[in-house]
Amino acid sequence: MHLLNLELFGKTLTLDASMAGWQQLFWDGNCVSQITASDAVDQDIVNHQFELTQVMVAKEGDEPQEQKIIVSLSNKINWQPFSLDYQLSVDGQDVANGTLNEKDIESREIVNTGKTKPKVSTVGLLGLGLKLFKSAKVIKVVLAAGSLAAYSWLFSFEFALALIGCLVFHEYGHVRAMKYFGMKTKGFYLVPFLGGLAVNDDKLNTRWQDVVISIMGPFFGLLLSLGLLVAYWITGIEILGGIAAFNALLNLFQLLPVLPLDGGHVLKSIAYSVNSKMGLVVCVLGAALGVYVSYTFGFALLGFLLAIGSIEIFFEYKYRHQTRLLPLDRYGQIISAAWYLMTVIGLSAIIWGLGQGANDALSLPFKILGS
Repeated sequence: MHLLNLELFGKTLTLDASMAGWQQLFWDGNCVSQITASDAVDQDIVNHQFELTQVMVAKEGDEPQEQKIIVSLSNKINWQPFSLDYQLSVDGQDVANGTLNEKDIESREIVNTGKTKPKVSTVGLLGLGLKLFKSAKVIKVVLAAGSLAAYSWLFSFEFALALIGCLVFHEYGHVRAMKYFGMKTKGFYLVPFLGGLAVNDDKLNTRWQDVVISIMGPFFGLLLSLGLLVAYWITGIEILGGIAAFNALLNLFQLLPVLPLDGGHVLKSIAYSVNSKMGLVVCVLGAALGVYVSYTFGFALLGFLLAIGSIEIFFEYKYRHQTRLLPLDRYGQIISAAWYLMTVIGLSAIIWGLGQGANDALSLPFKILGS
């Protein structure tokens, strides 16, 4: 993952490293030093050193003379919690030093080190097609109108409005999280029969960003259901309770531990922060659960999403040593897991509580889960 970005003689000096121990140093996009995992064993401070050639002309008319410059970069990395201490020197003279923490990595723009790596969208391959049109605002209107027409055809106009309202609130949660991290975003799109998709222009730097952006959609859904539930208790208007229950079910579905759903991204980030093998096991088990749920409940849409998620699982593990995402520390893993469980329990409690009533509209989501 990319950790350090410095300027040296007008060009970019970058440091990439992995939790396994290897490090690579790039200057102007070219690898100038590499430390393998075996070389880094038992080293508290890792040192990189390389030579640069500078052409010098003493005075006009003299022949150019080459001068060797020795560049050294020493660093000490602590992964849990993350901190990076570094010192850059040129011919023995210090030119830069400092300490970076997770917040510094989180707020930094990603720099291209010159290595070519396949890019897999964290929101699934559906985002690729939409990004081609994201500059045209009319596409949002067309897709929203298409969603309204599609859901009205499947159910009813009133139900379509309620469903789209729930989707908009959910996707707004994702967008708010992106803006919280200072990311550029084009908002979200409503996709007929598939739900919604929030699109951002910037790449992620940390697993914590992936967790927060992923879980904020269902968390906003939980807040919406709680608000509707309170309104139902106060007014006694049953449609409010029905929408609260349905919205809770919709967001609970998104929290299934299946890629590319929100729950899959949360658990993937937690597991890969432990180690890559744990990440692979959790992702595969999540996919297996998704197959079971899809077959048991007849969710054809989930089967389609599983195909996309399988591609993401493959590339995530294959290029695990080249990831640019800073892992969660122990505290972040605990907070992420607790946040996930709290949201799941809250949504489930709303569905269960309203499902105890005699009204069919209120108990419908409960019957769907129990069927």
